[in-house]
Amino acid sequence: MRSFLKDGPKSTADPAYRDSWRARPVGQQPDWPDRAVLDAVTRQLEMAPPLVFAGECDLLKERLAAVARGDAFLLQGGDCAETFDGIGADAIRDKLSTLLQMAVVLTYAASVPVVKLGRLAGQYAKPRSKLTETREGTELPVYRGDAVNGFDFTPAARVPDPARLLRMYHASATTLNLVRAFTTGGYANLRQVHNWNQDFVSESPAGRRYELLAEEIDRALHFMGATGNDPHGLDIAEFFVSHEGLLLDYEAALTRIDSFSGLPYATSGHLLWIGERTRDLDGAHVEYFSRINNPIAVKLGPRSTPDTALQLIDRLDPEREPGRLTFIVRMGANKVHEVLPPLVEKVTASGARVAWVCDPMHGNTVEAPSGHKTRRFDDVLDEIRGFFDVHHALGTHPGGVHVEFTGNDVTECTGGGHEVLLEDLPSRYETVCDPRLNRSQSLDLGFLVAEFLHSRRKVSGPAFL
Repeated sequence: MRSFLKDGPKSTADPAYRDSWRARPVGQQPDWPDRAVLDAVTRQLEMAPPLVFAGECDLLKERLAAVARGDAFLLQGGDCAETFDGIGADAIRDKLSTLLQMAVVLTYAASVPVVKLGRLAGQYAKPRSKLTETREGTELPVYRGDAVNGFDFTPAARVPDPARLLRMYHASATTLNLVRAFTTGGYANLRQVHNWNQDFVSESPAGRRYELLAEEIDRALHFMGATGNDPHGLDIAEFFVSHEGLLLDYEAALTRIDSFSGLPYATSGHLLWIGERTRDLDGAHVEYFSRINNPIAVKLGPRSTPDTALQLIDRLDPEREPGRLTFIVRMGANKVHEVLPPLVEKVTASGARVAWVCDPMHGNTVEAPSGHKTRRFDDVLDEIRGFFDVHHALGTHPGGVHVEFTGNDVTECTGGGHEVLLEDLPSRYETVCDPRLNRSQSLDLGFLVAEFLHSRRKVSGPAFL
């Protein structure tokens, strides 16, 4: 791939094209204290190798086209906000195995091909509703993710530092290297289904239920082997990565021209999404996303209107390319039945074929008496149930779920089969931003979503594990 900023053909290397987003209003960007330092960092990023390649992005687009057609289901998940301290083989393995377990449950129990998309290897920046936060009378800039500033509540830590963008790039590269090693080196082999479980999960109701399913898979694999029909391709699992494309200086510096097609791709991740706070039709994020050839997504909250959705399609997917655009809806359990139907109806009637995905996390955040932000598992489940109800009533495809989870035994969301109580929240509350499902709760969710899929809609098509 050639540098988007230096070596592309005139149609895309022209400054008016490549920097068109800079002329638009841009939200949720750090107040960098020294533009010269930022420019020096982005010049280094412009020369850095791509983190992902155009062919991988195109393959994900094919998979998402199957989701949009109703022939597959998207499972997207990972940390609310990755941290530099959270990089390590064990942590990444545990997140990966959690998502693999959920995917196996969905694939086997619901007979549906599952596209596996991690919310990792780039999720280091977060939009925030306030510019500052105050503690005990001291006001400091808000924490915007490790890509921007530090979590510690000190004046020095909260100063935006462009050098962190380089750390973000190297952290993402490390994570991707580990993910690729795990998914191609045998760890993701379907014969490892028992090994993906952990002691604290195997002792939970969801873990015991998973072990029963794993035993069924073992028997099926042994049967196929005994009959001379041992399936090929089990050693490798397709796995893609995604993040919110929030920091446009970083994304632009990592945009490259594909040598084969001559088209620009964001090489920081396979799929990037635009958040609820930055989807302004005339804004810089929509403008930048309209220029890249990756599959992309947009978050739609409870204030979204059908007209806005149709305008976003016109701006971001004017050619109506299958797999190009995903709408991730985050309505809240009490709003999904009211707000989602007109969106789906109008978009479907327009002839646009987008993938519809449910984010049941962000609309269901509450504050516990202890002051901790939390989410009730039942609220998360209710929003997913409402999402399926709406699509079932309209005869459309509920294309996937987008969840925030960790592979650790945290106590951040209440409820679940291995129940976390309100008084449990302080014991292992480890998130630096929003509360995440722990591994047992994630498996609970996987089984429940599989039941929704199995009972309400049959999905056909070639399976890819």
